[in-house]
Amino acid sequence: MIPYATIEEASLALGRNLTTLESLWFDYSATKSDYYLYCHNILFLFLIFSLVPLPLVFVELARSASGWFDRYKIQPKVKNSFSDMFRCYRDVMKMFILVVGPLQLVSYPSIQMIEIRSGLPLPSFGEIAAQLVVYFLVEDYTNYWVHRFFHSKWGYEKIHHIHHEYTAPIGYAAPYAHWAEVLLLGVPTFLGPAIAPGHMITFWLWIALRQIEAIETHSGYDFPWTLTKFIPFYGGAEYHDYHHYVGGQSQSNFASVFTYCDYIYGTDKGYRFQKKLLQQIKQESKKSNMQDGGDKLD
Repeated sequence: MIPYATIEEASLALGRNLTTLESLWFDYSATKSDYYLYCHNILFLFLIFSLVPLPLVFVELARSASGWFDRYKIQPKVKNSFSDMFRCYRDVMKMFILVVGPLQLVSYPSIQMIEIRSGLPLPSFGEIAAQLVVYFLVEDYTNYWVHRFFHSKWGYEKIHHIHHEYTAPIGYAAPYAHWAEVLLLGVPTFLGPAIAPGHMITFWLWIALRQIEAIETHSGYDFPWTLTKFIPFYGGAEYHDYHHYVGGQSQSNFASVFTYCDYIYGTDKGYRFQKKLLQQIKQESKKSNMQDGGDKLD
């Protein structure tokens, strides 16, 4: 809770006038407890899990009707009905109500412990960006090793096999997992803010962006206009789709966001070999088509 009764008092304490964003933040949060602000994550996660994958539902239904989106579908032979996608969403919401929501309610002491602040001044855009980069890098590295554990014989059979029920992932399947996996993967997500604690707004953005990224990675579509294609070493949907396609035997593409861990530890060799092989097949097919066209002209 902001320890100032008025904007004027806050300005006096900061030694300057509040920015427009700071004034808006003051108006919204001044009378609200830090716990109440932290619990906004429950609403944000519900909206993200419900709405962000929704356009992909329409794309999938349109693809089934016309086939126009087949060119972007990574596994075009797989088609999902509306009932299939709704069943996945329903199961995700069950996990949200029984595990994710309660976890958010009881985990606030950890936020107090690492001193996530909610007062003034607000962080600069540069500070927010720098902390988000740290959060993504820390989460990516630690998630890599947790994910590799899940692909051990015990980890896969007891926990991770549920997530791999979708060999051709869809957006709603991003958080579809065993309750123990949801809890364990919360550790890498929390580790970045624990190392470099920031403002509550930065924490909100981090949770939101990480989930949106996971949904994009599980979308099942490789759209050429995706902005994440401009991020260096970013894996994306096509990269992670291979991991699901191979399934339980997969020892490749464990990274959650970037590709450097798989490259360093040699767990992308199968993916790179398959990608090289597919490129060769496409080139040979193109040459064959050109030759056939030349023969017809003759």
